[in-house]
Amino acid sequence: MAETTGWGILATGKIATSFASDLREVPGARLAAVGSRTTGSAQAFAEEYGGPDCHAHASYADLVADPSVDVVYVATPHSMHLENARLALEAGKHVLCEKPLTLNTAEAEEMIGLAREHDRFLMEAMWMATHPVIRGVRDGFAAGRFGTPRVVHAEIGFAVDRPHTDRLLDPQLGAGALLDMGVYTLTLADLVLGPARDLHGAATLNDDGVDTAIAISGRHDGGVSALTATIAAYSAVTATIATDTGRVDLPTGFFNPPSATWVPHDGEPLEISGVEPLLGKGLGNEAAEVQRCLAAGLRESPLVPHEQTLRILRQMDDLRRQVGLVYPGEQH
Repeated sequence: MAETTGWGILATGKIATSFASDLREVPGARLAAVGSRTTGSAQAFAEEYGGPDCHAHASYADLVADPSVDVVYVATPHSMHLENARLALEAGKHVLCEKPLTLNTAEAEEMIGLAREHDRFLMEAMWMATHPVIRGVRDGFAAGRFGTPRVVHAEIGFAVDRPHTDRLLDPQLGAGALLDMGVYTLTLADLVLGPARDLHGAATLNDDGVDTAIAISGRHDGGVSALTATIAAYSAVTATIATDTGRVDLPTGFFNPPSATWVPHDGEPLEISGVEPLLGKGLGNEAAEVQRCLAAGLRESPLVPHEQTLRILRQMDDLRRQVGLVYPGEQH
């Protein structure tokens, strides 16, 4: 690995701008190039976030062919992830791909297979799993400081008032509450309680067949989970982990928490520290994790392993089957 890692950002939407902003805070990272479907968008993005040495490409093919790029961050809507990641992997680039990794398990297995075939690193951009505070919570459980977790309750959601062509509402783009928001609640339950043995879902679908709200109950080896996600209402976006000796509270924005609190049943609350500094608003820590893995010669992250990504996608496939949620092009 070179002293710095050259990042290429594929697409220039909202999440791409957030990632590019946080990348400035990551030691050893530089924005080498950006790719868009238009010259103007690529140039404006490069100038704002990358500076004079950042290359602006008017196609994704040109971006992945850029020799200054070591890792491609795929920031397109869910339904485009496999196609875009394939382009990067076949060009010999490592890939950090936005969550969920793909629309379904079959596509994710294909992407992971491509990464192995080309001997490239691949990680789902599940930034919650790399967040310093979430890692501090997990380390505390592993050390026995917070008792044994038994129940996870997590809710996430806000009302989406946007055109039907927006990525959160357009089924062609993999829209809906489950894939965009429910993935956080499922991942948190998985991180704390272990793999779910049974999941049961109930959802509301709109006239376009998009899930606007979903409630999930889960049974895990370690306990149970109660999870909700919605794009039709404003929720608290909080999470609570109940244990046999107290509880851990994650405040509003639990997937990117500014802090966490341990509340013992017979003692004073205690703030839980992060395991390392927060880089930017949190997206920088997933970029740092990619760079740590590359420096160590790894092809997947121990914080976001491929099997975890596949496990959560299998869960979402099953939940979609339960509630009748099918995306265009998929088999019923």
